[in-house]
Amino acid sequence: MALLISLLLGLTFGVGLILAGMTDPAKVLAFLDVAGNWDPSLALVMGGAIGVAAPAYALARRRRTSWLGTPVPAAVPAAIDSPLLVGSIIFGIGWGLSGFCPGPALVGLGAAYQPATAFVIAMVFGMEAYEWLLVARGNQFKVQSGEA
Repeated sequence: MALLISLLLGLTFGVGLILAGMTDPAKVLAFLDVAGNWDPSLALVMGGAIGVAAPAYALARRRRTSWLGTPVPAAVPAAIDSPLLVGSIIFGIGWGLSGFCPGPALVGLGAAYQPATAFVIAMVFGMEAYEWLLVARGNQFKVQSGEA
């Protein structure tokens, strides 16, 4: 049952991205073009998402289990360290170059949109490269950021 509800919530999220126009890389790039033809609609979508998510997170923090009975993991504060900063910079560069972030890219992948497919392949490669780097460096990044 939890899997079915997760699927339905994911589909709802994807439909929301489509309706908000966030699966259109040109719209996202127009938001990032603050010196040119700036489109503030992404900020409104983000603000709306924060308005919905903030009360849900506040409620979840007070619960030990979800409404489906699955455990709610405790929030663990993480340090702002070099792996986080480097990852954020790489994410921002990828977002700025492609107009995709992971959610809309997965929606585009489901729609067989070729630029989204290329982005998802690069994203998976980046995730695997990070895992390879962890092993090569003896998991020092996980220890440094408190994930161990």
